[in-house]
Amino acid sequence: MEFSAANEGRPGVVLADGTEPLPVYFDTGSGGHMHESSDWWIYDGTLGAPVATQLRGSCSCGWRGETLHPLDWETVERHGPELHDTSGPEDDWDQHITEVEARTVPIPEDLIDLLTQVDQRLNALACYAPLAALRAIATLEYTLTQAGRTAALNAEADDTAGNTIGPGLGLPDRHARRRLLRYTLRR
Repeated sequence: MEFSAANEGRPGVVLADGTEPLPVYFDTGSGGHMHESSDWWIYDGTLGAPVATQLRGSCSCGWRGETLHPLDWETVERHGPELHDTSGPEDDWDQHITEVEARTVPIPEDLIDLLTQVDQRLNALACYAPLAALRAIATLEYTLTQAGRTAALNAEADDTAGNTIGPGLGLPDRHARRRLLRYTLRR
């Protein structure tokens, strides 16, 4: 996904008092590292975890869905909680991503078509002429490095208000800044 780890979705949990709990830590024995989890099924009241009463869409960008979906622990299979229907929160997150994408700078249609063709051609070439595909990929990487650096530098120059880059890329500002930095540091 073009929005990277900045917009990873998952069902989030809400406690009876309306708050979102902190991750649950598990002591796995000796050592300095404690495993932590915020997977929704952890919040069932066992092993010291609080009890979640509702699910909602959640995104790593900080977005939280407004719609609360009741969570009935009697219907959750203890040996396969990942099989539980979490489509409500997932649909809410899908809608969030649709809204994020709607705020981004559009990619010209002719370029989308060209990128699709390049993707298809490289994948086919990788099957029957892998060395030719690798040469083409190296050429494409060089082109991307040069164009990415120029685009990042120009985006930084255009960003006088300080908050147009993130929404334009569909990323929280800190992730957008990291992306620009990645392109400007490549040589």
